Amino acid sequence: MAHTILLVQPGPKPETRTFSDYESVNECMEAGVCKIYEEHLKRMNPNTPSITYDISQLFDFIDQLADLSCLVYQKSTNTYAPYNKDWIKEKIYILLRRQAAK
Repeated sequence: MAHTILLVQPGPKPETRTFSDYESVNECMEAGVCKIYEEHLKRMNPNTPSITYDISQLFDFIDQLADLSCLVYQKSTNTYAPYNKDWIKEKIYILLRRQAAK
């Protein structure tokens, strides 16, 4: 349960930068990154009542963002450690694989 800050820059302009914070890495991946992609899909397909996607589509979306990173609180040092897109994709993969196994 490490406090996590999600930093997102969807476009090339710095003005598109936003951040949000979560109580854990998993919450950040699910309620943050996956939700951003799902909202994107809803905007792109407003007349589709039910939208499905696979992990490769989600990863392509992550790759096309100008910037996406996380700052995760490290209790031992009382600091935040930065993590990049590859780390985020790995965490999402683990999270979704666990959900699929249930």
